[in-house]
This record gives sequence, C-alpha cells and structure tokens, in this order.
Amino acid sequence: MGTIAENIKIVREMIADAAAAAGRAPGDITLVAAAKQNSAARVREAIAAGVDAVGENRAQEMTEKLGEGAYNGAPLHFIGRLQTNKARAVVGACALIESADSEKLLREIGKRAVSLDITQEVLIEINIGREAGKGGIMPEKLTETLENAASITGVKIRGLMAIPPILTQNKGNRRFFDEMLNLFVDIQGKKYDNADMRFLSMGMSDSFREAIRSGANMVRIGSAIFGERNYPVAAP
Repeated sequence: MGTIAENIKIVREMIADAAAAAGRAPGDITLVAAAKQNSAARVREAIAAGVDAVGENRAQEMTEKLGEGAYNGAPLHFIGRLQTNKARAVVGACALIESADSEKLLREIGKRAVSLDITQEVLIEINIGREAGKGGIMPEKLTETLENAASITGVKIRGLMAIPPILTQNKGNRRFFDEMLNLFVDIQGKKYDNADMRFLSMGMSDSFREAIRSGANMVRIGSAIFGERNYPVAAP
C-alpha cells in the first residue's frame, strides 16, 4: 500500500465514484478513519490528509491517544461495542457514539451526559444480520427503543449504524444495506423526542462502495487507509 495520504486520496476517489453511481454528491459522505491499533502519529497523519472524523473501538486505547493529542483537528467517534461501565470514559470525549446498542446503555450515556451538563450525540446500532453475540438491537425493536429513548435526558439520537455479517459472495451485503436504508427512511418520516435522524453509518473497507450505493452517508474505513492490522497471535 501507499502512504496514509495516498490511501485516503484513493478512498476519496472510490467514494466519489460510488456516490456518483447513486446520484449523490461525494461531499455528502462522511469519511471516518477507523484507527484501532494505530498510533497517535498515524492518526494525526490521517487527519492532516483530510479525513472527516476518527473512530475508535476501545475506550482504553482512545483515552491513551487523547492524552497524546491524537485527534486534534477532527471529531472523534466511538465505533466499537461499548459496555455500560466504560461509558464514563467515552461520554463527552467523543462527538458521536456510533454504537449505542441497548436502552440500558442509552440511559447510562444520558446519566453521564447530564452530570457533565452536555448532550451526547449517538447512533443506534442495529443487529441487521440477527447474529448471536453481536451488538445491536433487532430491527423490529427500533421503534420501541426510540419511543423509550424520548424520556432520556442528555442524549440526542442522530441516526443508525450497522455492521452486517461478513459474507464472501459478491455484493452479499447489499440486502442488509438495503434493509438498513428502509429502516432509516421509515424512522426519518416519524417524530421522536431526542431524535434527529441525519446519519446512516454502514460500510467498511471491503464494503463501503456497496453501502454508499444503498444510502450510507457515513463510512468507517480502517485497513484501506492504514493497511492491514497485525493482531497478536495467542500463545499455544
């Protein structure tokens, strides 16, 4: 791969092509650099090259990089699965929590936000593939969740997020992306307190073009920007 700046230029070109194919403007797509396991210096390099936001998966890693000034110049998103006991570290530190996956977590986020005298913006994560062990609410629970969230002070719901199943067949995720778009459009047509549905976050390095064609206006790109991650191998 090329440098981070070169990779971002390529990703931007691919976003532009996908947006054009869908009859949309490239500027309508928010590019979030998924920075998991990348150093503060590499994150700063991505910000300098023009990403719209930076996303982190782990609260501890995010906190460490905050101390190093990694995110100066770009909004910070939390995009990983968030446990309620870690909400304290994330609320107020991030412009957007993309992975609110339960009413319990929404209430914890709201409680922490109120204590900071802020309103925390969030996306509701949908388990669109109905996968056991994966975060997100089931699609049929979305209306109930939004109705209950209307009473939660300190939270503003700005849209939906999804991580579809990993499929090997060509365009295998398109049906999940299309289902997410249908949910998003349906919810946009309704009125809920604490909700202003602006963002549909879906699509990663291997699927963001499909996602954009299906209506995504926020994509989370990691390896296509930073290169493949080298995960530690467990000892035998």
